[in-house]
Amino acid sequence: MKQFIDFIPLLLFFIVFKTDPRVLDIGGHELSFGGIYSATAVLIISSLVVYGAIFISQRKLEKSQWLTLIACLVFGGLTLAFHSETFLKWKAPVVNWLFALAFIGSHFIGDRLLIKRIMGHALSLPEPIWIRLNIAWILFFLFCGAANLFVAFTFQSYWVDFKVFGSLGMTVVFLVAQGIYLSRHLHDTDSTTPKTED
Repeated sequence: MKQFIDFIPLLLFFIVFKTDPRVLDIGGHELSFGGIYSATAVLIISSLVVYGAIFISQRKLEKSQWLTLIACLVFGGLTLAFHSETFLKWKAPVVNWLFALAFIGSHFIGDRLLIKRIMGHALSLPEPIWIRLNIAWILFFLFCGAANLFVAFTFQSYWVDFKVFGSLGMTVVFLVAQGIYLSRHLHDTDSTTPKTED
């Protein structure tokens, strides 16, 4: 479920982006609605609301959620400040590559791989499987970043569609593939005993 929370602001961004541009009169103030810049403003506001609600309810945000929120504020803010969508096009590649870097770093820093820190409380797997799983996530994030960058600057009329539905589709396919892969190894391990954190 956590993987799909990030898509709530993206879906709102997509809806506003696809809305025919119009000027709304709100309390005597004229605001433009529809198109890339108002969609970017909605992305920023909805991200603050979604992650703010999570922070209030859980008293914390995960590092990945902080990274996503900060990237949204930085790249979205630059897009609005300079009136250039180029900044927003770099958000998805940069965030995906930073995630990949975090998974890579866990091979050399710390006592456990990042994927094991995330899923180790729910699964008991042999160490070689954890290593393969961590590498799979590295490759996934590298591919997602490259795919977003390629589409954003090559097929500019489709980049918003790909940013929302392409990213969602790639995530679903990868998670299903991961589930299938893990199902082949779970019968060899006892996953009924909860694991404690080190």
